[in-house]
Amino acid sequence: MSDILAAVIVAIFIVLALAHVYWALGGRIAWLAAIPEVGGRPTFTPSAAATVLVAIALLACAGLVAGTAGLLAVPLSPSVLNWLSFALALALLLRAVGDFRLVGFFKRVRGTSFARLDTLVYSPLCAALSLGVFIVASRHNA
Repeated sequence: MSDILAAVIVAIFIVLALAHVYWALGGRIAWLAAIPEVGGRPTFTPSAAATVLVAIALLACAGLVAGTAGLLAVPLSPSVLNWLSFALALALLLRAVGDFRLVGFFKRVRGTSFARLDTLVYSPLCAALSLGVFIVASRHNA
């Protein structure tokens, strides 16, 4: 069961990475809905390079979870993989909680396209991924 959970988490991270590659290459479907906004304006405009870096980070998360679960051979010890996975789970939980302003369950800025999607999709996804990564790391504890 843990291997199935890990595979699902890895697939989600890969899909998210592919979305970022699509945006980095100029794709615009759902692009603005992925950026926090205030007063109808995006709070920042990510460069293509920054978007590619996010895609790489998401692929690294996929590799970390796959390595922790034993689905992928990686050149790190099981204890390092576990610690990194617990750190990832914490980071995802913190993203779900948010910054108390623009992102997360406790954001103050509401009523925007991003805010609605953040409440309905992004923050719950981060919370679910956090729990899933925690379970994978706990089941494969070195």
